[in-house]
Amino acid sequence: MPTPLVFIDGDQGTTGLQIHARLGHRPDLRLLSLPEAERKDPQRRAEALNSCDIAILCLPDAAAREAVAALRNPAVRVIDASSAHRTDPQWVYGLPELGAAQSQRIAQAQRVSNPGCYPTGAIALLQPLVQAGLLPDDYPVVIHAVSGYSGGGRAAVQAHEAPGPDQTPPAFQLYGLQLAHKHPPEIQLHAGLQHRPLFVPAYGHYRQGIVLTVPLHLRLLAPGVTAGHLHAALQAHYANATEVELMPLADSAQTATLDPQALNGSNRLRLGAFENPAHGQVLLCAVFDNLGKGASGAAVQNLDLMLGHAAPDRLVA
Repeated sequence: MPTPLVFIDGDQGTTGLQIHARLGHRPDLRLLSLPEAERKDPQRRAEALNSCDIAILCLPDAAAREAVAALRNPAVRVIDASSAHRTDPQWVYGLPELGAAQSQRIAQAQRVSNPGCYPTGAIALLQPLVQAGLLPDDYPVVIHAVSGYSGGGRAAVQAHEAPGPDQTPPAFQLYGLQLAHKHPPEIQLHAGLQHRPLFVPAYGHYRQGIVLTVPLHLRLLAPGVTAGHLHAALQAHYANATEVELMPLADSAQTATLDPQALNGSNRLRLGAFENPAHGQVLLCAVFDNLGKGASGAAVQNLDLMLGHAAPDRLVA
């Protein structure tokens, strides 16, 4: 069997560079790259797209749609890291941990849409609880999340790492204040919610890593549900998930802080549930690398499924 040829369209962007770093030394595939002078040439890009086995699109939404439209070779399979197709029913959602059969769907798919960084954590926390009937699907979900500035792309990296003489990068920056961020429809659909969640994102003055939290009032859940029930449902759902770890409830009780950078460089996703029984409140949390499980690591995980094998976690220096 010929060695699969993989073309990363947009390999000079933040996600593309990380994917290239994860795949560059692997003997089980070949990487197709275009010279710098040809990267924006529509004809050369179309030729590359149609000559590869699997294309990974690391492009803005509009450019990703154009790339898909340029495909003429029906044998080419696609992983789209943009948000262009994440709610499209003709694309398989690239979160293997979504359910028992999702890995198989990804493995057999022609078109896979990589999840967004924030939705990865939110859906991983919410979907198993909705599915188990512990979290009502009409719950008024509120999601708070803080990411490293690399989540803002090249412009944000430049502003934080090489600011101009009169620029001072903010230590903390809340954004999406018009509540029109592109991620809520993705979260709503794949978490199985009836209503659009309220999503409050922010950037911190560090390069990468996410802490995402979802506060819950026990009085609004199914009768008798406790943090223990929520934790047990997550534990059952992720029992065989190689990239997800669940903090024991006992550890949560002893944990005072969460470090958003704790899993940087990996494809790991750490989930937890914090509780205050006296107040009837639970805080669900997710920690992961926005450039790892939130982007490039997830793309490589999906690529490995499409190639017919699951590769071990690969750390990026």
